[in-house]
Order: sequence, then C-alpha cells, then structure tokens
Amino acid sequence: MPETTISYSGYKDIFKGRKLPLAFINMDLLDENIRGILRRSGNIPVRIASKSIRCRYILDYIFRTDKRFQGIMSYSGSEAVFLSRHGFNDILVAYPVVNHMEIDDICMEIKKGKYINLMVDRPGHLQLIEKSAESHGVKVPVCLDIDVSVDFPGLHFGVWRSAIRTLHDLKTVLNEIKKLDYVSLEGLMGYEAQIAGVVDNAPGQWLMNHIIRLLKSLSVNKIVEKRKRAVDMILDMGFELKIINGGGTGSLETTTKETAITEVTVGSGFYNSHLFDNYKNFRHQPAAGFALAVNRHPAENIYTCAGGGYIASGTPEPLKLPVPFLPEGARLTKNEGAGEVQTPVIYKGNEKIGMGDPIFF
Repeated sequence: MPETTISYSGYKDIFKGRKLPLAFINMDLLDENIRGILRRSGNIPVRIASKSIRCRYILDYIFRTDKRFQGIMSYSGSEAVFLSRHGFNDILVAYPVVNHMEIDDICMEIKKGKYINLMVDRPGHLQLIEKSAESHGVKVPVCLDIDVSVDFPGLHFGVWRSAIRTLHDLKTVLNEIKKLDYVSLEGLMGYEAQIAGVVDNAPGQWLMNHIIRLLKSLSVNKIVEKRKRAVDMILDMGFELKIINGGGTGSLETTTKETAITEVTVGSGFYNSHLFDNYKNFRHQPAAGFALAVNRHPAENIYTCAGGGYIASGTPEPLKLPVPFLPEGARLTKNEGAGEVQTPVIYKGNEKIGMGDPIFF
C-alpha cells in the first residue's frame, strides 16, 4: 500500500467495491514498525506472538525480513497445531494446555519432528502432558511461567496468571519434573505485563501517568532480580534452558537489558494498536485497521456503522476500544462507544459520507 494513500480518500479508493466490514494491513507502515522493533530490541532475538498477528502471510513476511525474528509464541495448543501443520516451527505455547485431545495433537506434531514447547506453572499441568507424551512415545519440552508481578502496599501491580510466585513454588515444580520421563524442561518465561501492557502517557492524565512511571521504575529491578534467581535455581538443580523469554511491545527497552534473557516476544507492536500511542518511550505506526460501513445517519454529524470491530484485552475502558482513524477528526460517542452490532461516530469534517461508505478504525 503506497504511503501517499494514508488519507480518507486514499483508503476509500483502495477499498472501493469491496465488501464491508474488512480488515487491512498497510505494508509500508508494517515495514516501519518492523524496523522500529528491531531497533528497540537491540541484538536480542524476537519471538513473534501469533495471536496478535492472526495471519499466516504476515507471519511469513515478518520472518523473511530479518533473521533475528526467531520462533512463534502461540496463544493455544490448537493454534500451535494449526501453525505447525502449515509449516511453522519453534512454537512456544503461551498458556497451559489442559485439554488432553489438544495435548495429543501436539504430541503427534512433535513426533513428526516439530518443536512445540508447552507452558506450565503447576504439577497438574505436567501430569497431563506426561500421560499424553508417554502414550505417544515422545518427550515434550515445557517452559515454566513464573509470576513477575510486584506487590506494593494495597496494590498488586501486574497480572494474575502463574502459580509460581516464590522460589519455593518454583522448587516444588522442578522437583516434580525430575520425577517425569516424558517431560523435558527447556524454557522459562516471565511476562512483565505491568511494564509491557500498562500505558504511561495517556492524554489528560498527568498525575496517573507520573504514578505509573514511578511504579514501573520500582518494578524493573525487582523483576530482574526475580528472574535471575529463578534461572540460577533451575541451573543449580541440573536443568539446561534453551529459552529464557520475557518482555512485550511496551517493555523492550528494559527487558533487553537483562543479562539472563535469551529472547523477547512482540506481537501487537507490529500492527500498533492505538494503546501504544500512549507510551512515553516509543512510537510506532498504525499499520493495521478495519473498515465498517455506514448504514445509518440518525442526526447531523452522526454516522452509525454496522458492527464494532476488535477490542483489546484487559479492564474495559476507552483505551481498549477501537478508535476511528479516518476520516480525520471522527470520534466515538461517549455513551455507546464501539458496539457489538452498531457503532455511532461523530464527524464534523469536510469529507462527504454517504450510505455504505467506510469509516476506518
């Protein structure tokens, strides 16, 4: 998509005659984001979060741009199997798989020579994998997900995901792995969501931005220390690690400075969902979007679209809703936002918008 088309009329011409709704990628802006991610991650390999990309062609495209893009982090076991069967390899599953049929499918891919590493954080996860792996006669690599949230007085700064919150918890799981014949510990991950996924430069929120930046700065050293202690314990107990994974789009600058890290993960940053417009230390380009058709014009300057598009994960709030991108100056209404079946948009600009015309988000 040529750069000259980053305007309402340019985008509208490109998609003229196509059925709406539709999603799109501006490849020139994607290229800018790829360069930005490589620059921000220094010399550290980057694993691509496939659930944020959602397109095999784009995954392939990113891998071809630079050899530092190595491996995939998939969302689920089913997605990992799907990608494996379409030629992708070196897949780290981000969340524990607890359905034995999914684990069976993964074991069959491993038996074909594929590398799929399963995330675990408690003995129960390991026992499920051991049972399936034994029945298929394969050894399944696993990755321990440790909790790197930080607790301040009255505040849990981070996300609730892993049961491995202390070194004692970690040792318990490591001892369990030692008992197993069909599970091989090969990875460690700690996702610092409170750095990577919390905005610190939201418009009109000076005090909150200041508090969040302070909390982030206080968290970083604690995360580094916790991850290093975990790695040291794992190595001291006789395990070897191929993968020590951390980070996300919003934390590349801090995560890549850790000496223990062997790779970082990036997903949403390639497309740059508008959440990342609100970070102080970096800026990427709006490479991905979607178009909804205007099907109502209930009042002057109000154009109602069919559908509502994508929403980000996390606590429901305006920052997680899609936002109008083009025509420039369009905005959501306060009372309705982006809806399941309709999305009214306020627009007072000079573009002429008729029935069936697109609004780009």
